[in-house]
Amino acid sequence: MKYKSPERVPEIEITSKLDNGKIILSFKDNGLGIDLEKHGHKIFGLNKVFHNHPEAKGIGLFMTKTQIEAMGGKITVTSKVNEGTTFSVHFI
Repeated sequence: MKYKSPERVPEIEITSKLDNGKIILSFKDNGLGIDLEKHGHKIFGLNKVFHNHPEAKGIGLFMTKTQIEAMGGKITVTSKVNEGTTFSVHFI
């Protein structure tokens, strides 16, 4: 909710699927989105922020990725500015 768009009612869609015997859990929103061309290389970096939000600390995505990878998984992201973002957790 922190990065919701002021132009629309926030929506979050949570889905899961089985892909080649592996579970993928996805979280999709219709928020501000992230410019992956500009920030994609540092999306999961420590102390990296992508919006001028007063509560942004730059540790949430870093900690999430670290925990997922520590358990043998992987996280991916797709995003479009002003459309939203999808984070997918790939379980082993």
